[in-house]
Amino acid sequence: MNSLILAIVQPIVDHPDHVQVVEEVDEDKVLYRLSVHEEDMGRVIGKQGRTAKAIRALVNTAASSKQKKTVIEITG
Repeated sequence: MNSLILAIVQPIVDHPDHVQVVEEVDEDKVLYRLSVHEEDMGRVIGKQGRTAKAIRALVNTAASSKQKKTVIEITG
């Protein structure tokens, strides 16, 4: 799943070398911490959060077979 998130995010940012994804697994959910360069926060979030919602939708669809809730936290 980390490679999917990286494949989505790295092409849309200006600093792809600063993109990092850390996966944390709990009993009932999987948390992905997406860290990007501060200048790229607007590109990843998008207007009214549309890009972030699309990223979350793709990850949730890909992870639907794991039967766990997936959460993506975006930080700069």
